Amino acid sequence: MTERAGEPVEGVAPGAGEPSPGARGPVVRKVARVVLLDPEDRVLLLHGHEPEDPGLSWWFTPGGGLEGDESREAAALRELAEETGITGVDLGPVLWTRHCSFPFAGRRWDQDEWYYLARTRRAGAAPGPQALTELETRSLSGLRWWTSAELSAARETVYPTRLAELLRTLLDEGPPRAPVVLAPEIV
Repeated sequence: MTERAGEPVEGVAPGAGEPSPGARGPVVRKVARVVLLDPEDRVLLLHGHEPEDPGLSWWFTPGGGLEGDESREAAALRELAEETGITGVDLGPVLWTRHCSFPFAGRRWDQDEWYYLARTRRAGAAPGPQALTELETRSLSGLRWWTSAELSAARETVYPTRLAELLRTLLDEGPPRAPVVLAPEIV
């Protein structure tokens, strides 16, 4: 989100979810993420990397920063459509919240993230990105559906880091009654 209590957030251009060109300090933003499950209970993850070093890569859930006075629910659906091409999903409850801070693209990103459960009736490959920002174009390299077993066996970096365990609990027990606050992740 670009404003907090009516004041611009440092490093973020008004009305955008990305830092403004030439901005310096940390990028502080509210983020909505989507734990999208298909009919086979597979989760969709994006593959990202450091823009200047594709060897530094990780997997993560679709989502991104709020724009203007956008609600988290609206941001979750917008980001899902932009990053994956998937629309018409059933957005469910907030599963988890977390604070994370990490270096990316020469900046420090400080995020307050909410993870929404969503279901799609779509099976098979996702259409793919539809409206990426310039930074996303330079740092995303694909997406794929993961089974719980594949996620548990993954040797690659996945965020949030406990996603395999969290997904298994979600599939076994259903959504929590109230959002679970995950431990902060500071990289």
